[in-house]
Amino acid sequence: MLDILQTAVWALVALGVLVSFHEFGHFIVARWCGVKVLRFSVGFGRRLVSRYDRHGTEFTVAAIPLGGYVKMLDEREGNVAPEELDRAFNRKSVWARMAIAAAGPVANFLLAIVLFWGVFLGGTSGPVPVVDEVEAGSLAAYAGLEKGQEILAIDDQPTPTWQALNWQLAKRLGESGDIKFSVRYPDSTLEYHMYADIDSWLSGREVADPLKEIGVKLWVPQVSMTLSQVVSGSPAERGGLQVGDEIVASDGRDFTTWDSWTSYIKARPEQAVAVTVVRDGAERSFTLTPDEVVLDNGERIGRIGVLPTAASWPEDKVRRYHYGLLGALSKGLDETWNKTAFTLDSLKKLLFGQLSTRNLSGPITIAKVAGTSADAGWQSFLSLLALLSISLGVLNLLPIPVLDGGHLLYYGIEAIKGSPVSEKVQMIGMQVGMAMVLGIMALALYNDILRL
Repeated sequence: MLDILQTAVWALVALGVLVSFHEFGHFIVARWCGVKVLRFSVGFGRRLVSRYDRHGTEFTVAAIPLGGYVKMLDEREGNVAPEELDRAFNRKSVWARMAIAAAGPVANFLLAIVLFWGVFLGGTSGPVPVVDEVEAGSLAAYAGLEKGQEILAIDDQPTPTWQALNWQLAKRLGESGDIKFSVRYPDSTLEYHMYADIDSWLSGREVADPLKEIGVKLWVPQVSMTLSQVVSGSPAERGGLQVGDEIVASDGRDFTTWDSWTSYIKARPEQAVAVTVVRDGAERSFTLTPDEVVLDNGERIGRIGVLPTAASWPEDKVRRYHYGLLGALSKGLDETWNKTAFTLDSLKKLLFGQLSTRNLSGPITIAKVAGTSADAGWQSFLSLLALLSISLGVLNLLPIPVLDGGHLLYYGIEAIKGSPVSEKVQMIGMQVGMAMVLGIMALALYNDILRL
């Protein structure tokens, strides 16, 4: 229950920040253009908190936290006093109205730059992508990848870390042709190029892990067999295990990896298991009975209540980057540009059927990812906020009526033909646009429910 509450809180924080910045973009440019702003709202529905500034603008937080809006003085929405006609939105030039409509998405892109700047200013690091296992019959096996190779680049784009490798692979989803792998063997400076043919790669599937899809498992340091925690009241404590014990065997069978030993324990719920450990240089044996735990999928497993000592990464398997003020800003600009291009490319692939609509995510998935990224640290959470801000900016620029891009489309037509688009056409467009947006939201929510 506490986990659900924390996830909800972090989701609200993320949504509140993104919506506030988006609407602030509209608000501040409207003020600069001489438009009277009646209300700045974060959320919809019943107002929870409200106050007015000296300009008569109401700032409010509403009950439904799924967006926000800026309400401006407009003759189309009510009577306007003669002395305030020059402050009405509809009386402004088409160029001023275009600037106000575009300001929301622009604010989201600026926010992403600032957030990425903060991330890079704190320094970044990531594990080096070194192949540990190659699945037989996979794309990686077809290309000729082998254990121990470092993946230097995908399609000539550098992949110094796991994250960079995943992003480069994600760019090829839904495409055909070949993927170029640039690799290097251990203790060698020679670079080798390998290729794997793809044909509409994974176009009909939801893809969570591109690395897994190509059939590669990357190297990670083995978890220690030494216990770092024994849960109070657990079968392990009742059986006599202590922090610092090194697991060496169970039921006379030797174990050298944590995964293999925990799999052995999980397969024996409510069955007595003999566990041999090394304590103070001497071997000792204990008998304990794992509790039975029922997972969400109905599977029954054994659990004894212990945690291993965390694995430490060798320095030569981790890349660390440090930037100054200007260097971090430059990286922030590059990252925003690259992620914006990736988002636009993904939308194009969705539109032309190269990517499955099952990859769309809604509020539930976003909430879960927000909670997870917050647990991972402030840099992870800021990176997620930046990505979501870019997505919000791009989506709002789509030429769909009811979105900022739809208004920009109408204003662009008005600028060309010299007169506004007719009210009837705008109304039809509004209805079609609303249906499209609600349909996409419903599909994303359906995907969220399926993932649950």
